[in-house]
Amino acid sequence: MIARKTLLALALSAVLPSGAAFAANTDTIIYCSEASPESFNPQIASSGPSFVASSQVLYNRLINFDPVKNTPVPSLATDWTISPDGKTYTFTLRQGVKFNSNKFFKPTRDFNADDVIFSVLRQKDADHPYHKVSQGSYEYFNDVGLDKLIQEVKKVDDYHVQFVLNEPNAAFLADWGMDFASILSAEYADVMMKKGTPENVDNWPIGTGPYVLQQYKQDSQIRYLANPNYWDGAVPTKHLIFSITPNVQTRLAKLQTNECQIIPAPAPVQFDEIKKNKDLTLHSVEALNVGYLAFNTEKKPFDNVLVRQALNYATDKKSIINAVFLGSGTVAKSPIPPNMMGFNKDLKDYAYDPQKAKDLLKQAGLENGFEATLWSMPVQRPYNPNSRRIAEMIQSDWAKVGVKAKIVSYEWGEYLSGMRKGEHDTALFGWMSDNGDPDNFADVLLGCDSIKTGSNAARWCDKEYNSLVQKAKLVSKPDERAALYQQSQEIFYQQAPWIALANGKTFYATRSNVSGYSVSLMGSDFSKAKLN
Repeated sequence: MIARKTLLALALSAVLPSGAAFAANTDTIIYCSEASPESFNPQIASSGPSFVASSQVLYNRLINFDPVKNTPVPSLATDWTISPDGKTYTFTLRQGVKFNSNKFFKPTRDFNADDVIFSVLRQKDADHPYHKVSQGSYEYFNDVGLDKLIQEVKKVDDYHVQFVLNEPNAAFLADWGMDFASILSAEYADVMMKKGTPENVDNWPIGTGPYVLQQYKQDSQIRYLANPNYWDGAVPTKHLIFSITPNVQTRLAKLQTNECQIIPAPAPVQFDEIKKNKDLTLHSVEALNVGYLAFNTEKKPFDNVLVRQALNYATDKKSIINAVFLGSGTVAKSPIPPNMMGFNKDLKDYAYDPQKAKDLLKQAGLENGFEATLWSMPVQRPYNPNSRRIAEMIQSDWAKVGVKAKIVSYEWGEYLSGMRKGEHDTALFGWMSDNGDPDNFADVLLGCDSIKTGSNAARWCDKEYNSLVQKAKLVSKPDERAALYQQSQEIFYQQAPWIALANGKTFYATRSNVSGYSVSLMGSDFSKAKLN
């Protein structure tokens, strides 16, 4: 991941003044991003800032999501049909969609079925000529199981594509609105391969989205120009600039001085300061997410369910929510968010009960406690706005029952990589919905196959739980699916592979003269943003 990011920086470095401030005008909006992208190809990226800088600015997908209902709506596909057996999906593609161009390539044709086929097979087919380009690792595509689910993808004609699945999957349609499902240009890829520079496809991206990449300087700035031929209507702001600003205090300071007009993820302690400033506006969005602490169930003593239950009882979740979230989150008890289909509202939760925790540890033969590492995320998220503080509170709670937790942290890429490999004892993590479907939580985060892909941080495989969530994917009726997910959550409660901590709202702040910018299930939408 670090090597890929360095390669990207070398490929796209431009002569820009270090730390330069750009005066805002009606033709320019500056967004204070949290981090540099690891790639401009969302197929091989895995972080939120990378998706905002790539898929949500430069590309489109077959479908989008209704921002209120979180249901699939047309995008590059105008329509779709599903066969009676649920195994064949046929997409009708939008005509007249133009790809952008860059200094290496100018398209000679519009978007068509060949681009969809290329975008899928690059990720699925290990023998595809682009599969290993840019150290390609298609984590999201594999995490949701598309590598095994898709039997065949074929071109019916220029504007119809058909997917044949190995089995029905109720979440399949929603998957095609996820960041990794962005559609790349097959024509660009062919030309770059012939020139011997296939990495340009990832480093100098060409998409169909509202903006075109202009310049990039690692850890400093990304500059975009509006797409003059955007199929979804005129883009009102000509210049979009990402000012890469990892520090949350610095982001707010830049917003206050108008060096940025939009910032993501202000800290809860900053909310009052933003609200009191007449030139700023604080926005909140109901989100589909969960923050949690995962026990590595492949390591002792976390392979013992009594230990996992004990530490659930030992953790004062309400105090964590009150101290850290400051009204921006609620206590979680399930891997599925409470506003999502399949949430079990009657599910029990673990009360804060240190004595019960001590009793269970004694039953497990650990009445004198033990030592373990507690991994703390180096980034802020709506489900975890201050990971260090949460880790310290958990550390304090566990110490009261004799468990000594050593808090450690790593650079974000190293953190993700280590957790996927199972190097942690316990780790703070979380998930934000990519597609509005409960499978995106229940199976991706806790299914047995997700141990191999690395998204199951608990490395927990329960056959009964897994059977229920796999069956739920085969069922098309929402009520029947919901009942299966509700049953699976009862097993989750009993087996306690996590401490489910919080469900958080998504917050962002803007200058008060910003309109048209929005945040939804699919992330940030800059296509209608403008300064008034």
